Formats: sequence, C-alpha cells, structure tokens
Amino acid sequence: MVHQYQLNGYNIVLDTCSGGIHVVDEVAYDVIAMFETHTPEEIVSTLLEKYDSRPDVTEEDVRTCIADVQSLKDSGKLFTPDTFAEMAGTFKERSGDVVKALCLHVAHTCNLNCGYCFASQGKYHGDRALMSFEVGRRALDFLMDHSGSRRNLEVDFFGGEPLMNWDVVKRLVAYARSVEKERGKNFRFTLTTNGMLIDDDVIDFANREMSNVVLSLDGRKEINDRTRVDYAGNGSYDRIVPKFQKLVAARGGKNYYMRGTFTHANPDFTKDLFHMADDLGFTELSMEPVVCAPGDPAELTAEDLDTVKEQYELLAKDMLRREREGRPITFYHYMLDLTSGPCVYKRISGCGSGTEYMAVTPWGDLYPCHQFVGEEAYKLGDVWNGVTNTALREEFRACNAYARPDCADCWAKLYCSGGCAANAYHATGSIRGVYEAGCELFRKRIECAIMMKAAKETAL
Repeated sequence: MVHQYQLNGYNIVLDTCSGGIHVVDEVAYDVIAMFETHTPEEIVSTLLEKYDSRPDVTEEDVRTCIADVQSLKDSGKLFTPDTFAEMAGTFKERSGDVVKALCLHVAHTCNLNCGYCFASQGKYHGDRALMSFEVGRRALDFLMDHSGSRRNLEVDFFGGEPLMNWDVVKRLVAYARSVEKERGKNFRFTLTTNGMLIDDDVIDFANREMSNVVLSLDGRKEINDRTRVDYAGNGSYDRIVPKFQKLVAARGGKNYYMRGTFTHANPDFTKDLFHMADDLGFTELSMEPVVCAPGDPAELTAEDLDTVKEQYELLAKDMLRREREGRPITFYHYMLDLTSGPCVYKRISGCGSGTEYMAVTPWGDLYPCHQFVGEEAYKLGDVWNGVTNTALREEFRACNAYARPDCADCWAKLYCSGGCAANAYHATGSIRGVYEAGCELFRKRIECAIMMKAAKETAL
C-alpha cells in the first residue's frame, strides 16, 4: 500500500509495509500514482500531455522515472506486499503473560473539577478512595512476579490527583528501590499531576525518583480556567503555573511534559502551545483532542476537525522554523523515529493494554488501562489473584491493527497499531471498532511528522 501527499512544498510517498519514505519531484510523484494501474505507454502519454509546457520533461525522463520506480519496487522499497497479517495474531502469544507496566491509581479523588474529565473528577464513576500502602506494595509485587525475565519495569502514579496520596507514593517508591536489586528489576517511575499540591518536597522527590513528570495545563489562562477549575469554580492557572515553572527549572528543563487538552473552545490549540513555549518557557509539549460523550459542549465538531488539521500543519512548519533559529520545541505527537523504531512487534500489536500494561484501582482491581477503570465488564482480576478474566485478556491480546476491519485499507495502521482500544470502545462499543475522528487527526499528525523529517533530511 502506498500513500502520497503534498505538504509544505514536499511531494511525499510513503510505502506502508516497508516503512520507506520517498521525497520526489512532480514527475516521479505522478508516475508513482499511475504505476500500478496503467501501462508504461499510458503513463508516458498522460504525463507528456500534462507537462506539455515544460521542455525539461521529456519522454526519456518519464521512461527513466518509470524504470526507477520499478527498481524501487523490485528492491522492496515501494509497493511492498503486506507480509504482517499472518503474524499479527501470534506476536502477543509469543510474549506469554509478561506484564511490563502498571498505572497505579493511588487516588480516586481530585482537588479539581475539570469539566471534560473522563474519570468523573477522579472517581471513575465510583467511590472516592485513596490507595493504601499495602495495596500498592502488592501491586508492585504482582508486577515483579509477572514480569518474567524482563528487567526494566514502568509504573505511573496516576489519579484522580496522585499528590493527594503523596506519602503512599513515596513509601511505594522506597519499597520498590529496596527490593529491585535482589529481584533483578529496575523501576522507572512517572508522575501525572495537576500541580495544585506541588511543593518543595514534591519537586525534590520527583526530580530524584521520577523518570518523567506529566504536568496538566491547557494553555492560555482563559482556556485553562474555562474547564480546569476547583470545586468553587475558581480557575487553576495562577496557582499551578509558577509551581510548574519551578519544578521544570529544577529538572533542568528535561524529562517532563506539559500535557493539555483542546476542546470545542480552542480548536486553534497552537495558540495555547505557543503560549506555553513563548510566554511560560516550556519546551516539552503535548496537546490531546478531547474525548467525550456525543453532544457534550466540549465535543469537537466537524468544522473543528478541519481547523485542528490546519493547526497541525501550522505547528509543524513553525517547529521547523524554531529549529532553524536554534530554539526548538518538542511536540509529543511529532516524535517519529524512522530509523530504529518502533519495532515490528509494536507496529502490529499496539500499546499492550490488557496484556503487558494494566491499571490498578485503589482497591487492587486490575483493568486493561486507566480509561477502562470503572467499567465492570472490563475488570481483569486483582493484584492478589492475578488475571482471572482470562477470556478478556485474550480478547485484548487478539486486538491489533489486523483485527479491526476498518483498518484494512488504512495507510497509517502500522503507525497507530490499530489505535486506542479505549477510544474505540467508547466510540463504538467494541474494542475492535475505530474512533473515526481520532483516526482522522492521527493520520494528519503522522503526515506532519513525516514532512518534518523530510524537511530536515533534505536540508542536510
């Protein structure tokens, strides 16, 4: 499968199954578009007519180009057949039941009352609760016990707001550090926080023990304070921004992400990204489209999606400009490694939710990921008895880019691995469905990311 598009003056051809990316001139771009459905004579005739006013495009040029395209095809760099379908169903079987990462919901409560919160203000449609040290310790033991020979393990402290249970977080980290050597493991911790409770102790501990910190901010004050408010309705911007700046400065400006959500109120989200970069000094940025129930005031409309796609292009071009000027910023969704990752396993199998990655509630219940918590039908088991709903685990194990009929003809399927199972479930009622709006935006982000790589390579 081949995908062709033009962006920022580049003619880009992506060969889906080989991962080959070609930046070509107009003639080659047209030849490739016709190559599989027309004879060489038809291609020559059509293109000579199209470029009749250009003396630099001759019949010899077109025929040479056709030969070059054939050579690329013969070498497996263009029009590569899909050889992954047969192995898609077996990749996860080979990994067995190894668990690599946990999302610890140390707090099912929050000190903010964000309007779009998928977690129902941290309660996940259930009772407010804090995870005890005993449950958390058992969760870490469960992870080590079920990680097989894997050494590096990942744990994200999540909520709700995890800083509302900060003492338990610190005790759990201390416990993990005390046993990881004898167990032959190495823990990598991350923290996701709204920032309201950040103080010097949080900054010192996080900078010492957390490999990454995710900081929630939606951008401009008027946008952030529209939805990210406390229970009295007061905005959070003025209280959290100075704390975020202090924490990031103490981290040396590394290993963090400003994580925002854009909604119907700000489909022009680049204004918020640029505010965070230019006015607040943050360079590691992420903005996610809101996922909410149909009819919700925050829901992105069809018109909003068009605006968002334009914004992605604007952002990509601006990031190239910033890099040329020596003041780059990072946008999470444009982090694309075309040389060494992701591996074939990851391209086909996806994020590993429900098999390699699970979420743990304050009571020790296991769910496929944080977005399924509270959906009783998706409870996998608990940290004491392990995965008891093995049929559900097998359903997630079989869920990949090739298990979704709607992905069959999608050129981006080996970049998203079939997309987010939770988004698919909430949009269609099935983890094998697709969240169409999310797919549309993902494809645009990948196009922009590839264009940026092409721009950098051609500038060398």
